[in-house]
Amino acid sequence: MSVSTPMLVTFVVYILGMVLIGFIAWRSTKSFDDYILGGRSLGSVVTALSAGASDMSGWLLMGLPGAIFLSGISESWIAIGLIIGAWLNWRIVAGRLRVQTEHHDNALTLPDFFSSRFEDNSKLLRVISAVVILIFFTIYCASGVVAGARLFESTFGMDYQTALWAGAAATILYTLVGGFLAVSWTDTVQASLMIFALILTPIIVIVAVGGLDDSLAVIRAKSLENLDMLKGLNFVAVISLLGWGLGYFGQPHILARFMAADSHHTIRSARRIGMIWMILCLGGAVAVGFFGIAYFENHPDQAAGVSQNGERIFIELARILFNPWIAGILLSAILAAVMSTLSCQLLVCSSALTEDLYKGFLRKNASQKELVWVGRLMVLVIALIAIALAANPENRVLGLVSYAWAGFGAAFGPVVLFGVCWKRMTRNGALAGMVIGALTVLLWKDYGYAELYEIIPGFAFASIAIVVFSLLGRGPSEAAQQRFAAAEAQYQSK
Repeated sequence: MSVSTPMLVTFVVYILGMVLIGFIAWRSTKSFDDYILGGRSLGSVVTALSAGASDMSGWLLMGLPGAIFLSGISESWIAIGLIIGAWLNWRIVAGRLRVQTEHHDNALTLPDFFSSRFEDNSKLLRVISAVVILIFFTIYCASGVVAGARLFESTFGMDYQTALWAGAAATILYTLVGGFLAVSWTDTVQASLMIFALILTPIIVIVAVGGLDDSLAVIRAKSLENLDMLKGLNFVAVISLLGWGLGYFGQPHILARFMAADSHHTIRSARRIGMIWMILCLGGAVAVGFFGIAYFENHPDQAAGVSQNGERIFIELARILFNPWIAGILLSAILAAVMSTLSCQLLVCSSALTEDLYKGFLRKNASQKELVWVGRLMVLVIALIAIALAANPENRVLGLVSYAWAGFGAAFGPVVLFGVCWKRMTRNGALAGMVIGALTVLLWKDYGYAELYEIIPGFAFASIAIVVFSLLGRGPSEAAQQRFAAAEAQYQSK
């Protein structure tokens, strides 16, 4: 039996399990509401783990450990920023958004919510927000396809084009068939696999080096800078890394999990579960990269893979330190991270096309069955476009992915935050905030202070625009204020 055979078997079993969940979810999908939001039926555990898994892509097991391995503990500022941002999102937005969407025409998507919440009869908000989602998420999906392809390519020696389809096929299938329930249920399995891998791996690495004290001594002997939280960073750099947390308020795939919870009461326990999961996973990812420094310092003869690419640190440690069957399970965690994020992004794109454009403009009276099938077709269309973009992994379009987190955070984040907390906000305020936030992100790199992450000025300028334009014009109608007040009263109820 070759080394790759146990890994191959593990991967195949894992993928078949995800597809099986998709077909089970098919049986529970009766309406478009079911397909897009699972009929708002998610309990606290599924809500928490699905939100976490849809957030953390292959970056969690490759990008972050790789950055720590190459530069030391100073790269963990971004993890701290993400934890703070995620907690604030759960605490301020999650429960309110769940209730507000129900009170505003049972909105199924963010564009749907914006249109109803701000009484936008022109449908301009719906169109602009749907287009922003489609542009940024199609690029995001392409990056996910590339990450999956690279995993299959390096693990099984496939050529890139074969790996491209192998990595994407299962995700497309279970998302297309089972919709939101399949994505949420598989996310729960994938989140469990990710936390197992990220807790077990650093423990085994520390044991292999000789214990915690010996590991720290080796890292300290190599370079004291590896232990310096401020290595090479000034105040602006630290603020920029922490600023990543602002992105949570505007990520459609994460916000959709809040909207799908069975009630706002579920959110409280989901927040605790979700934050514990996130802290353990991010802490584990940092530990993999950090203690990986010690392992490969002691075993330079095994460091060829990480010398070529630091982001392979988790893959190399799994292969070296574990039985091939266990290594296969651990490497499946990378696939889980990629699949969980890609699947929810495909579904959000599908919902934007189906609910906000197809139903909103072409077939207002379309039946539920028709909408479900159109939604499935849109998943396939977006997936094929993403695969086409990913066909050339060197394509510059994939470099725009860094804009996407900031783009969503600045364009949607302030609109969502003010929209669920401030009843005086208006359509013009929302429109100004969305446009100014997005434009600031797109223009900041070329014309702004490049060292400051563009989400920070984007979020700030969008927030100012929302307040100014809302106060300049006529306030919301009495009916809109009553709906907002009723939703807030429900949220505050015990």
